[in-house]
Amino acid sequence: MATEEIASVQELLEQLDKSTDPTEVNWYRGQRVFDWKLLPGYFRFTSPPSETTLLNRFRQNASRLLEAPARNDFDWLFLMQHYGVPTRLLDWSENPLTALYFAVFHSAEDDQDGALWMLNPVSLNEYANIRNSDEPMFIPSFDDEEIKGYSLESLRSGSKLALKPAATIATRNSARIQAQAGVFTIHHNERTPLEEIGDGKQVSCFKIPSSAKEKIRKQLAILGFTRFHLFPELESVGASVREGLE
Repeated sequence: MATEEIASVQELLEQLDKSTDPTEVNWYRGQRVFDWKLLPGYFRFTSPPSETTLLNRFRQNASRLLEAPARNDFDWLFLMQHYGVPTRLLDWSENPLTALYFAVFHSAEDDQDGALWMLNPVSLNEYANIRNSDEPMFIPSFDDEEIKGYSLESLRSGSKLALKPAATIATRNSARIQAQAGVFTIHHNERTPLEEIGDGKQVSCFKIPSSAKEKIRKQLAILGFTRFHLFPELESVGASVREGLE
């Protein structure tokens, strides 16, 4: 897979102008380390407990803290992903600058090159045999029939299906997912990274040199892409005040 380098917001916009088709849908994901695979957190463990066990542990203490009850296992998966429990989900954004923020987010990996991934969700779904003849740009939601086979209920039933990863949308029922223009891909029971699936048309990647991360952070801040913009929560307010003292 050919990889272009981007060292500024302007270079990203120029690359997207050259490589994207405005009639197609594109999603974006930033990763702080270029060599990290597009693999959900749950599959990065060698021998994790079952996803059901993780859900039960999380639900045991989280239920009383919810503002609204979770309707089904998918709702619980969103919450687990939101609060750092490994799931079969990968977070994406419809906004490339949001993804760029996560690729250069100040961290212990600042000395490593980052990555900005671009996904064609319709192409990924076609490879997973998810399509709608009446709607060429169709992307299912977690409530649609096409995604039911990816549910915990389906996996628990012992289904022999081996489904390819799919791109799907969820109700943006939190300030965070709304601010981040969040969307998802979900794996079934296969540990294959997304970049190794399909015919190479599903994903592409831009490399972000480690030397450019600080510059890009400053440019994004000028454009309003700050921690508070993407995490509109009290914790972010406190963090912003602390950063002003440094």
